Amino acid sequence: MTGVDVDRIEAIDVHTHVQLSVADQPEETEGEGFAAMTKYFKAGKVTRFTVPMLAEYYRERRMAAVVFTVDSVHLTGREPHPPNEEIAELAAEYSDVLIPFASVDPHRGAKGVRTAQRLITEHGVRGFKFHPTSQGFFPNDRMAYPLYEVLAEHGMVALFHTGQTGAGAGRPGGGGLRLKYSNPMAVDDVAADFPDLKIILAHPSFPWQDEALSVAMHKPGVHIDLSGWSPKYFPPQLVQYANTLLADKVLFGSDFPMITPDRWLADFANAGFRDEVRPKILKANAARLFGLTGAGG
Repeated sequence: MTGVDVDRIEAIDVHTHVQLSVADQPEETEGEGFAAMTKYFKAGKVTRFTVPMLAEYYRERRMAAVVFTVDSVHLTGREPHPPNEEIAELAAEYSDVLIPFASVDPHRGAKGVRTAQRLITEHGVRGFKFHPTSQGFFPNDRMAYPLYEVLAEHGMVALFHTGQTGAGAGRPGGGGLRLKYSNPMAVDDVAADFPDLKIILAHPSFPWQDEALSVAMHKPGVHIDLSGWSPKYFPPQLVQYANTLLADKVLFGSDFPMITPDRWLADFANAGFRDEVRPKILKANAARLFGLTGAGG
């Protein structure tokens, strides 16, 4: 169980990437794909963070953060880096501010199911990140259902990338990545078939924002995170629903390090969100979703 005390933090960032292993030299992680990603986000010079670096960064801001890597071995042929185990073990050392997620490519089949089970029972992860475009699968592909069964059994949170992605953006053929996999309507099937599974639709789901709002409205277990975009570019209907019908189901997320929480929060202040809704988005909704409590229990 995480040691995050909600009384001691001001926000929970539900979407941050660990892109550097404690065993890496920084130059080992640079490459064409990373350069294309920073250009897409207009992020300037981006520093990759290890888990301990992330813990220090978020402690300074009195925030907690969900941390993860992405396992896309089916398309890349590479194991997730840093490994899920490293992220979980190090996050446990900084449990006052970090909530560990894992990532398992559904194409791993039965082996992936066993890996997920082990990551939950032996490493204490609290959820799983899926990136349908980078992993090359539709979320409602029955191939992934045994994996979801394990997640639902253990009360995990499933975080699905939705909409357009910076991964492959601007590269020839989009780096071979296909946007069709990340339509949130495919997650609607998952929510229907696994009603006890807690789900987050990541990002404003361009070009399927209305679909994402519809799924979150219809399925009680589905939430939306606001990561990956500056709030000043949010579609008007997303702000409208966050202020009203989905006020209890919208979550703060940055997509760090491509978008920093500092940049996100500065734009959030002027993005038309109601004063009474802001605390829900920044902390209360995520605290409830993750079952976090204050010092009083």
